[in-house]
Amino acid sequence: MSEASSPSPPKPSLLTVMMRLMKLRVIVLLQITALCAILVHDTLARNGTLDITRTWGDTLTVAVVTLVGGTLSAGGSNAINMWYDADIDPHMRRTMNRPIPLGHATPRFALIFGTVIAVLGSALFLVVSPKAAFWSAFSVVFYVFVYSIWLKRRTPQNIVIGGIAGSTPPLIGWAAAAGDSIAGSNVFDLGSPIPWMLFFLIFFWTPPHFWALALYRSGEYGKVNIPMMNEVRGPEYTVFQSKVYCVLLLFLGSVPCFWPDSGLPLLWAFVSGGLTLWYAASVWAIDPNEPFDDNGRMPKAASSFFRSLFYLGWMFLSLVLITFIPTDWLGFLGPL
Repeated sequence: MSEASSPSPPKPSLLTVMMRLMKLRVIVLLQITALCAILVHDTLARNGTLDITRTWGDTLTVAVVTLVGGTLSAGGSNAINMWYDADIDPHMRRTMNRPIPLGHATPRFALIFGTVIAVLGSALFLVVSPKAAFWSAFSVVFYVFVYSIWLKRRTPQNIVIGGIAGSTPPLIGWAAAAGDSIAGSNVFDLGSPIPWMLFFLIFFWTPPHFWALALYRSGEYGKVNIPMMNEVRGPEYTVFQSKVYCVLLLFLGSVPCFWPDSGLPLLWAFVSGGLTLWYAASVWAIDPNEPFDDNGRMPKAASSFFRSLFYLGWMFLSLVLITFIPTDWLGFLGPL
């Protein structure tokens, strides 16, 4: 049988198409950060650092609500993004196999589906906390209107500013766990600086993470007129900016050393510092002029991109593990 007459692969099921529109693999890391924020909050509550009573049943309930609500709201945002980017996705190798370019879903379906589940996901947080619902809705609106529609095609700072949307899961998880203990109209008041430090951890991590992706996919964004930093200012400047954000990450991890009231144990400064240096080494190793390999990638930029995923996951998981350690066991490595 000739290649021209060979049967085309079967169209995936509707459930599979919806899952691909949501980009579930991408939002796993976001949900991990939200769940870690819940575990940190409730562990600190159980050891007396926070003045709130929490049972393991409370933790499980909030974790389930956050996992479902966060997946729906973030997945809805991704589906709406695919609707808006339907004109450029077919022309980029990393996006050409999405459901819309393949003809498995129409842009209209992606928009309606994304809007419905994003609204449902944010509304679900009302069960546990109005502030969690607010930050979930804020994330959707910011990602869709500020990043996707306004910034992405207009400025090389798109990832930096747009990273605010992806930095909210710890705020959502913490607010969901805190519930009525942080009641009030001030949505920025979450009862502790810890969720905001976790917010800035993701915010500072986002630029070097995505710029490494843009570097090893150099040329793709330029073809569709997306002004990524490396396309506009060049790879050397992009790597320099990535190093600046690594320094900010190192500074953020040292917060327990100079802010005793932060609630974070001193041990966190040493662990986060070691992890940040491990990740920063991959950023420093990026060669802006490195030739592409057989797969069309800059190997060192690709290595830094994948290391960044492990780095963020280990930063959050290590904080959870540290908070599990009884304060009196930590000695001078505990909260100052």
